[in-house]
Amino acid sequence: MKKPGVTIDIPGSGRRQFRFLVSDFTGTLSRDGRLTPGVRPALTQLSKRMDVHVITADTFGTVRRALVRLPLAIHHLRGPGGDHDRQKRAFVRTFDLRNVVALGNGKNDRLLLKAVHQGGGLAIAVDNGEGCALDALRNANVFISNAANALALLLEPNRLKATLRN
Repeated sequence: MKKPGVTIDIPGSGRRQFRFLVSDFTGTLSRDGRLTPGVRPALTQLSKRMDVHVITADTFGTVRRALVRLPLAIHHLRGPGGDHDRQKRAFVRTFDLRNVVALGNGKNDRLLLKAVHQGGGLAIAVDNGEGCALDALRNANVFISNAANALALLLEPNRLKATLRN
């Protein structure tokens, strides 16, 4: 069954419909490999409206335990870290980018964020307590601190109007 997505009316840009959330895990949704407060309930709520995908190298080896029983898909990156940014970009390109919201914080998220931003989606750089790489910031539409705040933007999309208006 097709989920309703998240609709955002952006002054000067029109109505936008987002159906997919693609997020990094380490440093984006988690700190030290543990979900940060507020992320679990927000992901639960968003998963009712969007298809949620977490793509990760799983630096701390905790992603399966941290996301247990959440209605989302986990995608593990393969091989050496130098290729992870390209793997994330290739993964997100399997979707219509206009319908994607992407979250990331690391240098290895830059191509994911750039693809979504340039493809007409919404790319959000997040500092969740582990920092945010400048390359991630440069390729995002929006920067926000804390993953729960980033997810709240999608649960309360009117918050994005002033940030994204032309």
